[in-house]
Amino acid sequence: MDILEAKELVIKAGHELLEAGLIVRTWGNISCRISDTQFVITPSGKAYDTLTPDDIVVVNIADLSYDGDVKPSSEKGIHASCYELRPETNFVIHTHQKNASVVSTLGLDINNVTGKDSETLGTDVPCASYGLPGQPKLREGVIGAITRSTSKAAIMKHHGAVCLGESYEDAFAVAMALERVCEKFIIERCCEVSGKAIDTFSGVVDYVTEVFKSDSKYKAAKEFAPCDSERKGEYFAVGEDGKEAAIIDTKSGAWVGGGEIPDSADMHWAIYKKRKDVNYIRHTKNEYAVAMSRKGKTMKPFLDDLAQLCGPVVKTAIFDPASTLKSSKKVAKALGNRNAVLIKDNGAVCVAGSQYDAEAVELVMEKGCKTAVGAELYAQTKPIGTIDAHLMNFIYKVKYSKKAGK
Repeated sequence: MDILEAKELVIKAGHELLEAGLIVRTWGNISCRISDTQFVITPSGKAYDTLTPDDIVVVNIADLSYDGDVKPSSEKGIHASCYELRPETNFVIHTHQKNASVVSTLGLDINNVTGKDSETLGTDVPCASYGLPGQPKLREGVIGAITRSTSKAAIMKHHGAVCLGESYEDAFAVAMALERVCEKFIIERCCEVSGKAIDTFSGVVDYVTEVFKSDSKYKAAKEFAPCDSERKGEYFAVGEDGKEAAIIDTKSGAWVGGGEIPDSADMHWAIYKKRKDVNYIRHTKNEYAVAMSRKGKTMKPFLDDLAQLCGPVVKTAIFDPASTLKSSKKVAKALGNRNAVLIKDNGAVCVAGSQYDAEAVELVMEKGCKTAVGAELYAQTKPIGTIDAHLMNFIYKVKYSKKAGK
């Protein structure tokens, strides 16, 4: 394929995968074979919706060498191996798609693909052994998975998925089929465990929530409306969606203008006072975040991206609208120097220095909580090891967080 044609196809694929929700931000990577010896691939750390042909890098399959100043994706080795091992493959998509991510933490192969999805994927989907992002062990795991299967997809443990196709259209169809198959896999497991007829992931959430509430130690916290906020110099603006924000003095906590003070304003105030690096706070009550907040316990990451952005643990705190000052301090303490905290029965609060980063934390928290919900159905499922989680969080803070939003 002509190099420019291949680069433009990769950019087009990025836009369409964004629209389909299979990739977000700069996460994942896309490549296209241009010959028996080379492919083009997305760059490291650049958003898909801003890519130009000059950003797409030509990489040599044999030794992963490339020319120019633009750095290709750190997972270029995985793509090279896919082209080496599958001569019929001309397009590769590595995604962090949600349902495949949920299944990835289980470390299980899917062996019962049927119907039209089997025509697209194959009759099975192997799960690759775990390796840290960008490291040889991750590539080795993918090689092992696609070597022992004829499937056009492989799940990457604690990470995501890689989808192969003879063309972009074929690889895209593989990614879409994989989401359906993974969702079905989790739902069928929930039916087996619960003995109930469940046909949606929301039904899985309902069942897991019932399990949490049946715990003899479960005690419901008061629920309240979520608010987002933004620091603006000596003040911060906080309000519920669709309502006029209240303007609060960050030093004193006093109302200085705007709309009515929401119930959780003191919680935001406590975080801003404790964390000078935080300029944005987002409170998600996504169904998965709410489900995990009902468990009332510390949540460890099952996915690499959650470990990277939020660290080795996400603690849970209780916020009481009737005792705002005292409970606000407890929330700020539970948050510590991390980017997210679960609020008992009220989802999760996500913080960062920029709006872009706060939204990124929110996205990975929602997906991380969905993955944790799925993991509740498998007693043997374990989160990422503490050392690996600490390492990924440290590397992200030092190497990648400064690039976000550029």
